[in-house]
Amino acid sequence: MIELGVNIDHVATVRQARRTYEPDPVIAAALAEQGGADGITFHLREDRRHIQDRDVEVLIQTVTVKTNMEIACADEVVGIACRLKPDWALLVPESRQEVTTEGGLNVTGDDGRIARAVARLKDQGILTSLFIDPDPAQVAASAALGVDAVELHTGPYALAKRDAIQHELQRLIDSGKVASDAGIRLHAGHGLNYNNVRPVARIPDMIELNIGHAIVSRAVMVGMRDAVAEMRRILDVCCG
Repeated sequence: MIELGVNIDHVATVRQARRTYEPDPVIAAALAEQGGADGITFHLREDRRHIQDRDVEVLIQTVTVKTNMEIACADEVVGIACRLKPDWALLVPESRQEVTTEGGLNVTGDDGRIARAVARLKDQGILTSLFIDPDPAQVAASAALGVDAVELHTGPYALAKRDAIQHELQRLIDSGKVASDAGIRLHAGHGLNYNNVRPVARIPDMIELNIGHAIVSRAVMVGMRDAVAEMRRILDVCCG
């Protein structure tokens, strides 16, 4: 069965638009669990544009499925993760100018910053994953750092049209095989929705998909519990 991680960042985005207390991403996480989420993902950005420190602390205390904390390799947020100890830490690139994460970490060009962050997290018993582009060289470099998983960036696949869709899907498949051969978990996410998720879920050895924007968008119409349950049913039918 494919594990479904629900990213609740955009619930916090709506809240921060008014700098108020609602909607609360903690409540959204509880409803996502009721809908069948296997994990809750949240990104504590350096600029705190959506998820706040309070959210992270309460989520880690209250979520009963696994917690997956997205962070940059910056000392401050790595330190927060080491103190609060989510189940997983997903290291991602981060830019002040971006609307959302625009690409994967450049692990092959790492000057030691990624390796140091991974080591700090693993010293605290936190499972680690790297968000990378679907490139076999990036997967191999990630595995060499001793991470527990890679999360393949599915954004290019999600944006592809016509013949390019199969090309991008094949990139994911090829990179996934490198991860499997290296003995690390295969995750994927970014831009996945109710229409395009099935081929990615069927990639050999795919273990986990992290989906946020599509589920939160659907939740505006039908509620978080039902939005997650719909995605859960799609994954169960296509991969059951």
